Amino acid sequence: MARISDSELIITKDGSIYHLNLKPQHIADIVIAVGDPSRVYNISKHFDKVEFEMNKREFITHVGKYKGKRMTVISTGMGTDNIEIFMTELDALVNIDFKTREVKKEKRKLKIVRIGTSGAIQEDIPVGSFIASEYGLGLDTLNYFYNFKHSPKEQAIVEAVQESTGLGFTPYLTKCSPKLLKQLGHDMIKGNTITSPGFYAPQGRKIRVPLRLPKLVRDLTQFHIDNFWLTNFEMETAAYYGLAKLMGHEMLSLNAIIANRAKGEFSKNYTKIVDDLILTTLERLAGS
Repeated sequence: MARISDSELIITKDGSIYHLNLKPQHIADIVIAVGDPSRVYNISKHFDKVEFEMNKREFITHVGKYKGKRMTVISTGMGTDNIEIFMTELDALVNIDFKTREVKKEKRKLKIVRIGTSGAIQEDIPVGSFIASEYGLGLDTLNYFYNFKHSPKEQAIVEAVQESTGLGFTPYLTKCSPKLLKQLGHDMIKGNTITSPGFYAPQGRKIRVPLRLPKLVRDLTQFHIDNFWLTNFEMETAAYYGLAKLMGHEMLSLNAIIANRAKGEFSKNYTKIVDDLILTTLERLAGS
């Protein structure tokens, strides 16, 4: 089996991986991912005990147990570029032998759950609700750099999205873990989440600079094939799903809806919505 070179997989002198600054023993079978570093503390405050903490750049990690179930919580910051670093290093920590630098014969499959915030684009999705993303639609080009394959249905959808919006590239579409969707999101709104490479123009927000695609939100809101409608905007889900599929991990993105773009609404108490989603997720993970 080929050895991975020092320049491709950077392991520091203390045996931790370069960006996350973690060692293999710090990764539980359940990993909760959040964008906002402060949200790590909002989750771990519910733990029975925090056994390990690490702060490195935007990657804040707490390891502990909730009702006896060991979990690792890590913040990623915003954007699919950060998700690529996070997912690649997370997978390396569990599936590469750091001593030999070779891929392990026995692969470990993680349960990875994103707890994030999002804005709905359909009028009938109320602020304060939860969306479990069945699909992630990537309006970025991350998966272009991987050998990623669509099913015929997925290919038809992404080509139709490109045509209806006038995008200069073909987006990508990836599906969540059906197992985690059933376990964690069974009573939530099942959504098809748009992942954008930015918060402003890529999500159709005009502040001062003119937009290249001024009708993007309208086009995405109206887009549908049969019963496939797009439901909400955020900045990471599609990258999570694509990389989890390629790496063989279970992945689900859960979204606290704190805005409705169709109605121009934003929650006056979005922290409570997020906290409710955190507790709901912890309870369901502990019962798994």
